[in-house]
Parts: sequence; structure tokens; C-alpha cells
Amino acid sequence: MQIFLNDRIVPEHEALISVFDHGFLYGDGIYETMRAYDGTVFMLDRHIERLNRSASLIQLTVPSPDIIRDAVYETIRANGLKSVYVRVTVSRGKGPLGLDPALCPKSTFVVITKEFVEYPEKYFKEGVIFIIAKTRRNLREALNPKIKSLNFLNNILAKIEAKERGAYEALMLNAEGFIAEGTVCNIFFVRNNILCTPSVDTGVLDGITRGLVIGLAMETGMQVREGHFRPEDLFSASEVFFTNTTSEVMPVCQVEDAKYAVGEVAKRLRRLYKETVAKAVRSEG
Repeated sequence: MQIFLNDRIVPEHEALISVFDHGFLYGDGIYETMRAYDGTVFMLDRHIERLNRSASLIQLTVPSPDIIRDAVYETIRANGLKSVYVRVTVSRGKGPLGLDPALCPKSTFVVITKEFVEYPEKYFKEGVIFIIAKTRRNLREALNPKIKSLNFLNNILAKIEAKERGAYEALMLNAEGFIAEGTVCNIFFVRNNILCTPSVDTGVLDGITRGLVIGLAMETGMQVREGHFRPEDLFSASEVFFTNTTSEVMPVCQVEDAKYAVGEVAKRLRRLYKETVAKAVRSEG
């Protein structure tokens, strides 16, 4: 595997970062994950915009958009990939022990790509199981959800709960008990023919796929409600699904004891999402 580290492509065994890097020591950094179809990174500019937003919120210097874009495609080509999982990471960089960001004169920039392995078709036909985690989502006032941070322990604790209970994913509530998001995804459900999803002010990341799916639903004439929902609202839904960059639109068949059929809304939105991807790839080609 070839890795882009700071300013060049290096073999994996040479892609080494100091133990004094503040990303390692303190989780001080940001990241984005993307997906490339037939060698074209879908919504790359949007991901770069969000990376820059995260950087500005923690006063972190990142490479210019052109440099990031070129590094992503150079890494894809260096690994000879077409269907690709891409991760861009920027940490505070190497510096002495201590929390002061000024201790690190230069950030660390990394691009990793690997072949994307499709999810089992069974997941899309039958749905996946969620539990509701006891671990609550970080307070917005404690850690702004607009920052896609390397400090992921909150989500990891919820993921551990899901694994211990044999579930695919964990749904996290915020401190007030409202539905927030999964550990790596945004949640949607259909109730009374309205597509519902937690509002960003519940403390969720405004996922890029989330935004696209909301737009696609509205284009079909479906009513969309972004709001504050309790688990009881979800339990009475007719269908549930989640979104993220890699899974796209994936149905949920169970949350705790509530069970759901794989519904027509999720199927339709997944199809429309795929059509949007195909159109974007053709235009880039």
C-alpha cells in the first residue's frame, strides 16, 4: 500500500509518524472519509469544505483544497484503485508534551486509500440491527459536532455496547434524551408518511450523505421533518434507515425490540442516490 504523507507518496512501511504527534497523544486533529467510484471521488469538494470547516473551528492549518485534491487522486493512482475507500487525516503535528497547539509548528497530513469492499447484499435486502446505547452523545457545548474530530472515544464506547449486544450499530441519544445519531451515521425514519431525521442542533454531524438524501427526498415530493425526536417516535415508525458515505442508504430492521420491514422509501432513496453517483462519475469522466 502507498500512503501520501505530508508532501509525497511513500510505501506503507515508511509512513511513520512521531509518538510526539499530538494527534496520537491527544486526539488533536480532524479527518474525512470519502468514497471513489470508478476512480472518481464522489462529492470531493464538499468533503474538503467540511475538512476546512473542522480545521477552522480548532485553529488548525491544513493544506489548500488543490493540494488535498491532488494528493487524494495521486494516492488512488499510486495504489491502482477504482472502487476506493479514502481517508484524509490532518493532525496538529509533532510537538513537546502539552496541550498548547502552539507547541506544534507544522501539522501532519495523511491520505490513505484502500479497495472498497461492498457491503453484503443481505444488509440491504433484510436490514441491520441497532441498539440504543447507554453512552450519550457529547454535549454540543462541550465538543462542537461540526468538528469531525480524531477524538472518537465517545462513539467507540457506544460501538462497544453494540458489539456486546450482538448488534450492527448503536444509536446514541443526546444529554436530553433526544435521538442524535449512530456511531458513524445519521438516522432516518418514516412516520405518518413523513421522513424524519434529527436536527443538527440535537448535536449531530451534518453528514454530507444526510444532506444529499434530504434533498433527494424533497425532490420526490416527500415531506421531510428535521426535529427533536424521542426513542418512542422511532419505535412507532414504519421504516428506519441510516446514511453515511460508505453505506450510502442502508435499511434498519430492528431497534431494540421494535422491528421494521425494509421499506419503499429507503429503496427509492438508495436507487436515487446511486443514480446521482453515476451521473457525477459520468460528468467527471
